[in-house]
Amino acid sequence: MSRMPKPNRDRPARRKVNLLRANKITEVDWKDADLLRKFISDRGKIRARRVTGLTPQQQKQIATAIKNAREMALLPYPASGRAN
Repeated sequence: MSRMPKPNRDRPARRKVNLLRANKITEVDWKDADLLRKFISDRGKIRARRVTGLTPQQQKQIATAIKNAREMALLPYPASGRAN
């Protein structure tokens, strides 16, 4: 028996908006912390491609830029799972 909820048939599924394409951004820069913050969760994790709606190439650019920005202390590293 599947535990997945049935899709809501009342309204059609909405396509994810590609933020990079909407803002006409072709190259992602690690120094643009405001843009990169939109692609990380409140815990500091990089959001999945199915959540962000990016292409695989764009997702790779975002992930690399976020990692570089973390190294330069512009963005936080992910929060630890449990704090004792």
